[in-house]
Amino acid sequence: MSLPYTLIIKEIHDESGKYFYGTYAELDGCQSTGDDVAELLENMNEARSGWLEVKLEHGDPIPEPKDDYSGKILLRIPKSLHQQLAVKADLEGISLNQYMLYKLSK
Repeated sequence: MSLPYTLIIKEIHDESGKYFYGTYAELDGCQSTGDDVAELLENMNEARSGWLEVKLEHGDPIPEPKDDYSGKILLRIPKSLHQQLAVKADLEGISLNQYMLYKLSK
């Protein structure tokens, strides 16, 4: 029940007002809402427990949490963009990898 599933939280603003929506990436259909993040987390724990309980009762397969993130990606970009990034990294006195990580984390 406490496996590290990927929780996705979105803040929603619509005709019913502001609320938070959550779903687990690996658990199709396991979702809930809450007026704030604390309430959403409580509701998501309850939803996950119920979702898993139903799957176990029916003998349905339960997916494992995603755990295949190595921290390494291969990305092809235009030469002109590569040059721009490399020049900016050089001006900052850091590696291209560090510069790109900084920019992606913003």
